[in-house]
Amino acid sequence: MQINKLRGRELDQLFQAILSLKDLEECYRFFDDLCTVNEIQALAQRLEVARMLREGYTYHKIETETGASTATISRVKRCLNYGNDAYAMALDRIYNEQKEEAGSQ
Repeated sequence: MQINKLRGRELDQLFQAILSLKDLEECYRFFDDLCTVNEIQALAQRLEVARMLREGYTYHKIETETGASTATISRVKRCLNYGNDAYAMALDRIYNEQKEEAGSQ
């Protein structure tokens, strides 16, 4: 894991802060204070690229719909194929939560 090089008190504190957030509104407030709009957009864009890659979209379609560069798309694809399976884990959890919410309505 690349991030292991950064492991330490400050990164632990950041992740603990994120884990302490209770709902979507708290996430919006926290990330609004923590990040610039461009940083938030870049993170959201990468997750959307991962979703689209998993669903079989072409690079051209992803680039057109998200505005992501081919370099970003390639990096996300590399993580999907050779990373820690974190994109898949998060996207699967989002999908399952949405499915549960739809079923309970």
